[in-house]
Parts: sequence; C-alpha cells; structure tokens
Amino acid sequence: PLCSNNNPYASFGATLARDEEQNLWSTPHDVTHTEADDDRVLYNMIVVRNQLDKDSEEWQKLNYDIYTLRQTRKEVRSRWKHILEDLGFQKEADSLLSVTKLSIISDSQNMGKARDILLKLSEETNIFPTSWELSERYLFVVDRLIALDAADEFFRMASLVYPKRPSR
Repeated sequence: PLCSNNNPYASFGATLARDEEQNLWSTPHDVTHTEADDDRVLYNMIVVRNQLDKDSEEWQKLNYDIYTLRQTRKEVRSRWKHILEDLGFQKEADSLLSVTKLSIISDSQNMGKARDILLKLSEETNIFPTSWELSERYLFVVDRLIALDAADEFFRMASLVYPKRPSR
C-alpha cells in the first residue's frame, strides 16, 4: 500500500475489495456485523495476525483461532436459523438474524425480557457452545422475536432441538 493506517478500527466499513479480511462473521461481504466487543476481539486478532510473518508459529496459531471463532459463530447462526425456519420463518430467517450498526431495540420495555430469554437460552439449552460469551447481536434477534410474539416458542423449540446435556 502507498500509505499505512495504524488505526485498527479505521477499516470498519471497508471496501468490498478488503471485505474478506474485514469480515467479522462467517461469510465474505457480510455487512451485518456490529461493532460489539466480540467483534473488536476478532478484529484485533486479525490485525495482529496480519502484522506477523506468515511462516511464524504465532501467525499459524492466530490464524487457527480466527478460523475457529468464525466457524463457531457460523454454527451458532445456523442453529438459530434452523429453529426460526422450523417455526415457520423460512423467508424471514435471514432478515431476523441480520443485525447492523443501525439496528435498534423495537421497544425499550422489552430489553429486560430479551436479556432474560437470551440468558435462559444460554443456561438451559446448547444453542450456544459452552465457551460462548453472549453476543449483543442475539439480543436484537430476541427482541424481534418478542415483537412477533414468538420468543417463548423459540425458547421451547431450542430446548427440544438443542437440549442442555448434563456436565460429566
């Protein structure tokens, strides 16, 4: 490059040419990512990796961690989409899961209920991996489900499809 930008957050909203590297979710050209804490962690991992020599052990480890995190996110999104489709939201599943920087909570009174349901999903189902930190992205999705009067049914379905397995 002719000029270097050392600001690690400068590339949010990057051009499509750099989208593959800036993608914070699972697929190229995904413009639905937010600038939540979990996104910044992944982004910072990408920045650090790109500053390392590709032949180094550190680069390989970071590259593996980035790949693993992206795959985990992709798997979680797939689980949510599967349940949404089972509930009859085949055409709406992708838009219900789409969260951007412009997304808003539909009703501030739903925030507490959305947090409770999201926490209940993480504690009582396996829709999220055990090491998963709750993502703000899914708070918006639960809020949408509350507005559609489908949140309780979503939880019921998640409990059936992804039941919590006892720890061994």
